[in-house]
Amino acid sequence: MFKTLLIANRGEIARRVMRTAKRMGIRTVAVYSEADAEAPHVREADEAVLIGPAPSAESYLRADKILEAAKQTGADAIHPGYGFLSENAAFARACAEAGIKFVGPSPESIEAMGLKDRAKKLMEEAGVPVTPGYHGDNQDPEHLQNAADAIGYPLLIKAVAGGGGKGMRKVETSADFPDALDSCKREAKSSFGNDEVLIEKFIENPRHIEVQVFGDSRGRVIHLFERDCSLQRRHQKVIEEAPAPGMTPNVRAAMCSAAVQAAKAVNYEGAGTVEFIVDGSGALREDGFFFMEMNTRLQVEHPVTEMVTGLDLVELQLKVAAGGSVPEQDEIRLKGHAIEARLYAEDPANGFLPSIGRLDILDLPYGIEGVRVDSGVEQGGEVSLHYDPMIAKIIAFGTNRNAAIERTLAALSATRVYPVRTNGGFLGNCLRDSDFAAGNVSTGLIADKSDSLIPSGPPEADAALAARAVLERVSAGQPADPWAVQDGFRANAAARIQVRLEFDGGAVDVSLSGAPAKGRTVTARVNEKAFILDGQAASGRVVADQDGVIVFSDGRTSRFNLPRPDAAADAAEAGGLVKAPMPGKVLSLNVAEGDTVTKGQKLLVLEAMKMEHALAAPRDGVIASVSIAAGDQVGEGDALVTLAEEEEAAA
Repeated sequence: MFKTLLIANRGEIARRVMRTAKRMGIRTVAVYSEADAEAPHVREADEAVLIGPAPSAESYLRADKILEAAKQTGADAIHPGYGFLSENAAFARACAEAGIKFVGPSPESIEAMGLKDRAKKLMEEAGVPVTPGYHGDNQDPEHLQNAADAIGYPLLIKAVAGGGGKGMRKVETSADFPDALDSCKREAKSSFGNDEVLIEKFIENPRHIEVQVFGDSRGRVIHLFERDCSLQRRHQKVIEEAPAPGMTPNVRAAMCSAAVQAAKAVNYEGAGTVEFIVDGSGALREDGFFFMEMNTRLQVEHPVTEMVTGLDLVELQLKVAAGGSVPEQDEIRLKGHAIEARLYAEDPANGFLPSIGRLDILDLPYGIEGVRVDSGVEQGGEVSLHYDPMIAKIIAFGTNRNAAIERTLAALSATRVYPVRTNGGFLGNCLRDSDFAAGNVSTGLIADKSDSLIPSGPPEADAALAARAVLERVSAGQPADPWAVQDGFRANAAARIQVRLEFDGGAVDVSLSGAPAKGRTVTARVNEKAFILDGQAASGRVVADQDGVIVFSDGRTSRFNLPRPDAAADAAEAGGLVKAPMPGKVLSLNVAEGDTVTKGQKLLVLEAMKMEHALAAPRDGVIASVSIAAGDQVGEGDALVTLAEEEEAAA
């Protein structure tokens, strides 16, 4: 076995690999950028080496610096984690040339499966079913347009390199194809350094089911059953589970056999995942799945497979890399159900834009029975604009699917993050959705139900808890805040108080005594953290500060602030101003001064965290000024485009 393992990654996956390595008695080495100097994975390693500035292109993607760190620390193996250099054949080859074991497949296997178009051709030859489409070398836009028209719409344009939903666009009509192609190629070039694409027929009501495979140096390949990753937003996985809902023994046997066949076709060694697009228009069928791609690395969602099989996939990776064998297929058993929810620093109510900054409050559900938390950050740390905005993976196990859902919801309810915004409330809504609960999952579920899944504002229960915090404050004799208007309050009598609470985009009035025309009635229960709102229990954790109240409930974080006299004027001004929601680069500018625009019209495209974000007009109007140009770097809150006042525009 290896003596020293360097982990060529960061965040939660670096920490996860270290846990297993330490348990196996292997010394660990971390690498880190300047932005990660205080990160947990750096502190937890036996040794850590600085490899460059914050941008990943100057640090985590620098193979030469990582190899230098390995030689400097005496590492005899490198685990790449996922992302960064994990599927880089040149890096795997450089490790071998340096006499350092790359914990992963051979460079040849990575190359064979690394580009989606070549992989599909190889799978066709191996007899694995593939999705109809164009996988050719001709990348001329006119040729691609003609190929798309021949395939028929809707279809998908996909970057041949990379993954994670980047460089992927669904196209509904021929007229939409040119713009979608330009955007897809631009994002692929930025993310993977390769703008080549393939085109494939869009499977209606599709499901995404993948099979975990493992190969060893003796040519043996086994599968560890399937995972369903259908719940996606913009082709990025949100919730994953194992086993797949509605899976039958016959379909499982056919799909897992195809996955093993795919791995054997490239002499695969180590952990890999064969992904299938599945016809979800009815019950799963043996002829209703098609090869999509193979990820030649450990997947983000590998913990659900670990929970239902009882195996440590990192331990198995290390043993295989050291020359060991995979278990016998009939030794692998499937037990129970597991769900993984990806907690991201993003704002669902604002187009899922990433949210960056310091984590002043971070309570993750460690210690709950049947729940595992993999995270790369801690309270007091920061979500950086330079890397993926994932805060944690929350994984729950149950004896059946319903039990796993309930346990995941309980874990989300115990999660508290502030002031960085998260998708916690959105994840809870997904898990409670009737179609998801029934197992009727598809990659389009979130888009189809966005109005009900995306929180539009703090619920009344959160407002009730915030108002109750105000009452406790006043009843304790503390000075009343400007946002707490008292009505006949006496220190030794029942308080009669109506509170106006403001939050992003609105306000709510809550009555704390009697039942006036406006507001709601809140009465205390024995438990100080639980209250009755119009006869229904409302519970959560409340934190008050001088500016307002923060309520944590069901995975949500709701902030209520004090009203300000000039709030209306500020809102009117903000209605005509488009600001940068985060630091980034202006990729394209679609308007100029004097242009007339309509509400929702795309004004510009901002690139941040390696993703493209379209910023739209907040209302109808005329462009009064444009403060930026394509190619400019902007900071969070910078004014980008201003609309004329409505009276001025009318004149």
